[in-house]
Amino acid sequence: MSQKVVNVGVLGAAGRMGREVCRAVEAADGLNLVAGVDPGAAGETIADLAGIDSEVVVSDSLDVLVAAGVDVAIDFTHVDVAKQNMVFCAQNSIHSVIGTSGFAEDSHDEIASLFTSSNCLIVANFSISAVLLERYAAMAAPYFDTAEIIELHHNQKVDAPSGTSVAIAEQMAAASDQWADDPTTLVSIDGARGAEGPGGIRLHSVRMDGMVGHQEVLLGTTGQTLTLRQDSYNRTSFMPGVVLAAKKVGDIAGPGLSIGLQAVMD
Repeated sequence: MSQKVVNVGVLGAAGRMGREVCRAVEAADGLNLVAGVDPGAAGETIADLAGIDSEVVVSDSLDVLVAAGVDVAIDFTHVDVAKQNMVFCAQNSIHSVIGTSGFAEDSHDEIASLFTSSNCLIVANFSISAVLLERYAAMAAPYFDTAEIIELHHNQKVDAPSGTSVAIAEQMAAASDQWADDPTTLVSIDGARGAEGPGGIRLHSVRMDGMVGHQEVLLGTTGQTLTLRQDSYNRTSFMPGVVLAAKKVGDIAGPGLSIGLQAVMD
């Protein structure tokens, strides 16, 4: 049986992540790069931008997604633009894979209501190792009584804490409610103990030149600790997850909204 080919359009195609996505889609079996949208690079070719063999010319209009027969739009823009892109995709029955960060949880119901004939998948972190870290941290949680999470990212990341670290804390808090109280009674500098996340688990955000995306979970109990860490060293680390999402977003029971790469992982 021949594999179904998914036609893909990349939104934010000229950005750093967008170019990497174009390269990954072009190289992937079962995916066909047919459109790119980026107002700042309209008229340029994907071949010149991403250094790949592609005849796609970047457009400044979302209408190209319909004209090119796009099945799945992959969005790496920014949150305000992504919201407009979502409306267009929903109205035109195009599946959306959103890698743009900054969507508040209280906007999920509104987003879900848009997608009545296609699916939308919002992913805070496309790294498969990060998804597995979340799973392992939840498995370990019932066996420890203290935990803290440190997330480290590049200094261009605008939100803190990362969506991934919050998701990890949520899963740990759901797995155990037996977390010890913070013993700190004197804080000489505000913020020294980080932010209090789900279950009272402390979250610490580092923004630094040289970082890409890193999550570290520290768990402790009597006489022992466990450290779980995931590292993404460059943008290519996210591409297997992006490709997986593009291939499988249409298979999610829907229509509607799904959160996290877990939705397309077996």
